[in-house]
Amino acid sequence: MGNIGWTGIIIIAILVVILFGKGKISSIMGDLAKGIKSFKKGMSDDNPSENNNTDNNPDNSNSDNK
Repeated sequence: MGNIGWTGIIIIAILVVILFGKGKISSIMGDLAKGIKSFKKGMSDDNPSENNNTDNNPDNSNSDNK
């Protein structure tokens, strides 16, 4: 009862296209792709900056112990 075959997937896809229209689906997918690209760019930008900050400040914790 819970198994969806290929025919079920095709019927669902046709209903989605009929309800939302071809243009709306493509705009949603384009927005999703832009979001994923910006997320990946943000993740790659964050990692090098964290490594650079620790390298530029050598042993600041030791100066408190003096």
